[in-house]
Amino acid sequence: MALVYITRITWFLKRFKAGKERQAETGLPGTTKAKGIVYSWANVAMPWAMESTRKKPFFYAQFLIFHIGGVTAAIALSFIIPYAPGLLENSTLVLLLQVSIGLACLIGVMRIVRRVSNPYMRAISSPDDYFSLILLTVWFFFATLSVPNSTANGELHLLTYFILTAFFLVYVPFSKICHYLYYPFTRYYFGKSMGYRGVYPLRSESR
Repeated sequence: MALVYITRITWFLKRFKAGKERQAETGLPGTTKAKGIVYSWANVAMPWAMESTRKKPFFYAQFLIFHIGGVTAAIALSFIIPYAPGLLENSTLVLLLQVSIGLACLIGVMRIVRRVSNPYMRAISSPDDYFSLILLTVWFFFATLSVPNSTANGELHLLTYFILTAFFLVYVPFSKICHYLYYPFTRYYFGKSMGYRGVYPLRSESR
C-alpha cells in the first residue's frame, strides 16, 4: 500500500506540473497565496464555507460520522485488538466505538440506497463506486461486532473483519477510496491560485 502510494504521488508530481500564473496578483492585501493555501486545506472542516454543506448540514454530519466515526475508528480498532486489547476492557470505550462505527454502517446503507435510487447519482456512478461503498459498509458491520473482542460465540466476526482489513490494504490504492491521497496536493494548488487571485480566504458579506 505504501509503495503504491509513493508511486502515485511521484507520478502525480512529475506528470502534472502546476501551471504558472499569467496575470498580475489581484485582490485585497489579506488574500495572499499562503492564506489561500491554509484556507483551502481547512475547507473540509468549514461547512459554512461551502454552499452544499451550508444548505444541507445533515449531509455534512453524515460525512463526519462516516469518515471519523467509521473509517478512523475501524482502522484504530484493527490496531487496538492485536496490540492493546486491554483498552477494550473499558465498557465506555467499547460502547463509544460500537455506536460510532454502527452509525457509520447505517449511513453506508443509506448511501447505497441513495446511489441506487437517485437517477443523478446512478448516472455518475461507476462499478467501483458501488463496490467500494458496499465493501466499506460490510466492513463497518463486522467491525461493530468485533469491538468487544470476544470469541464467546465464535471467531467468524473477527476473522471476517481482519480479512476485510487486509484486503483493503491491497484494494484501496487502486480504487476511488484513495481520493484522500490527492486532497493535500489539489487543495494546495487550488488555494495558492485562489489566494493569488484574491478569492481565498473568502470574505463574509458583512465586511
